[in-house]
Amino acid sequence: MAMTIHVDIVSAEKEIFSGVAEMVFAPGIMGELGIAPKHSPLLTYLAPGEVRLKLPGGAEESFYVSGGILEIQPHVVTVLSDTAMRAEDLDEAAVLKAKEEADRALHDHAAEMDFAKVLAEQAEVAAQLLTLQRLRKRTGR
Repeated sequence: MAMTIHVDIVSAEKEIFSGVAEMVFAPGIMGELGIAPKHSPLLTYLAPGEVRLKLPGGAEESFYVSGGILEIQPHVVTVLSDTAMRAEDLDEAAVLKAKEEADRALHDHAAEMDFAKVLAEQAEVAAQLLTLQRLRKRTGR
């Protein structure tokens, strides 16, 4: 039997996932992290992107997080994010519309805008699209 680590993924609204995984992959702010059971303790910020779990038996689950905090203990991984959802629940049409709006706001120099906010929105939308693309590639959908 493969070793496992307990994983909790929590958004501001609810718990998204609580269970065991053989491996966890998460978008740290300095790059992707691979977390196996008995990993050294770590606390770091997450970038917007995909959290992927390799479950016992070989199945995989993907989640989108808007950023947040990742806490790693030898037997527990906790992901805390303002927004977290299963990757399959992302609405591609809504994501593409949000991308168009963010691009338009960035290029509309006459508009009153918070440049940092628009860039953050663009990064989040790009991460959502990448999560959808990776899910589609893995599942063939």
